Amino acid sequence: MGKLAIHGAFSCFFIRNSLILRSKSQSKVDTISKNTLKQVRSLSQRKFRLQEGEFVAEGNKLVQDNLQAMRCHRLVATATWWQAHPEAEKLAEECLLISPQEMERLSLMQSPQEVLGTFRIPSHLFDEKTIERLSEQLVIALDEVQDPGNLGTIIRLCDWFGIRDIVCSPNTADCYAPKVVQATMGAIARVRVHYTDLPAFVRKMRTRGVPVYGTFLEGENIYRKELSDRGVIVMGNEGRGISTEVAAQVSDKLFIPPFPKDAMTSESLNVGIATAITVSEFRRRK
Repeated sequence: MGKLAIHGAFSCFFIRNSLILRSKSQSKVDTISKNTLKQVRSLSQRKFRLQEGEFVAEGNKLVQDNLQAMRCHRLVATATWWQAHPEAEKLAEECLLISPQEMERLSLMQSPQEVLGTFRIPSHLFDEKTIERLSEQLVIALDEVQDPGNLGTIIRLCDWFGIRDIVCSPNTADCYAPKVVQATMGAIARVRVHYTDLPAFVRKMRTRGVPVYGTFLEGENIYRKELSDRGVIVMGNEGRGISTEVAAQVSDKLFIPPFPKDAMTSESLNVGIATAITVSEFRRRK
């Protein structure tokens, strides 16, 4: 079969599926335009996410989770997905049909999914009332954690352990970058991530009498240390650890010991794993 015939067969398939969708009188699904494809693709870059105030989520579970908690601007899916999820038309401002081939070109994943959505980046207040609220609960603070996978994992484990706020230094990875969003597995819809002057935030928490914890090689064994049910847990950069300015505000230094004690082990733990162990121990005591 020649290239023209293949193209024609595909076009007929795509048009037929479009007509199936439009045969429903209430359908508001339109075929995606080249300009919209370009706009969605641009959201892989931080400057365009900030400019548009949107981020991309891909895959059925991730999209479904975000649809329940966030404003969806564009919902882009194949005909097969739309036929299986007609109710989703009510949950997005724009509903768009895309061919599997176009989705492959649009997707940022190694294995493209049938659906992606662009969601409005939520605006979380970070004022004195917020700080007052945070002073009564357990909070994670991230000091220049830069790996997207690590940040996404930390957001996901915070969701699991019931920690609803993460406070980040400005140089921490962007929580709405595609790789981070993907790594959260939907938790980005339920955990508030704030970016602020981290040393100033930690100082304010200390003045309120809130304990500030951090993991250090010279810290006290976390399994023997008395832990509070509120406080700030600071986790540092993958290579440098907690910065000097933030470390100066840490009231309680913690250490996750290797086993057995004197064995030859890895130099350190991945920040995502260290966060999981630390938070798990805090919650275990509750």
